[in-house]
Amino acid sequence: MIIRRHRQFIKNYKKRILPHPNLDKKFEEKFNLFIADSKNPKLKDHKLFGSFKGLRAFSVTGNVRVVYRIVEDVIELYDIGSHNQVY
Repeated sequence: MIIRRHRQFIKNYKKRILPHPNLDKKFEEKFNLFIADSKNPKLKDHKLFGSFKGLRAFSVTGNVRVVYRIVEDVIELYDIGSHNQVY
């Protein structure tokens, strides 16, 4: 699979995640789990609705989410942050 990071994801990752080493490490763990098995229940992966229709999200922590979509062989990461920040 090809992984693409939207510029909004990159900006918000640098701003919201990188300043917190524990979150950065947790993201890496969950993202590796996602790559290995996107259906793993630990990810709490779910469809989004409304203006986010066509996108999905998975949990990094209880409050931090990654918003993404998969198109053919490409995983497009759109946003990362707390529940309130990404929705």
